[in-house]
Amino acid sequence: MFNMLGAIAQFERELMLERQREGVAAAKAAGKYRGRAPTARAKAVEVRRLHGESIGPTILPGDCGSAGQAFIACLTRVDAARWS
Repeated sequence: MFNMLGAIAQFERELMLERQREGVAAAKAAGKYRGRAPTARAKAVEVRRLHGESIGPTILPGDCGSAGQAFIACLTRVDAARWS
């Protein structure tokens, strides 16, 4: 019984994703699809400056308007690039 419900749910999910891909392709063809705007990467210079001033990731999001985890990931990428 549960196997059948799971199979139906999986089929519905696949149909939904297919319709979503078709919609995105149609929007791209019409020039209306831009995707998600980058937040932390676009503000990487400001994040590095604030981090250099010893401002932590709990205060950074309030100053820059994005999630704290995004800034931690941004700083991690910057540190990894610096040491490689």
